[in-house]
Amino acid sequence: MNEQLAAGSGTSGILLAIVGVLVVAVLLAAFVWGRRLKAREPGPPRPEEQPRLPESGPVGDVVESREPDEFVASGQRLTPHEVEGNATEPRRRR
Repeated sequence: MNEQLAAGSGTSGILLAIVGVLVVAVLLAAFVWGRRLKAREPGPPRPEEQPRLPESGPVGDVVESREPDEFVASGQRLTPHEVEGNATEPRRRR
């Protein structure tokens, strides 16, 4: 009953070396592939290709004056469910 259940130490060493070489080969291939993809990308824009201000100068802020919808004429505050509309819906006049 003297059976050998595991492989010899030489076999496991060779398998580890093969796996190590495969891992290094995959990493090198990924590096080369990444460098090729990066080389295909366009370079950064030159200074003359940068965006410029319009001839009229910078565009100013737009100020809107809206009526608050939180209070009704009776003076009571509205709950969130009673406030009409949001940014995508038009407001109804009362």
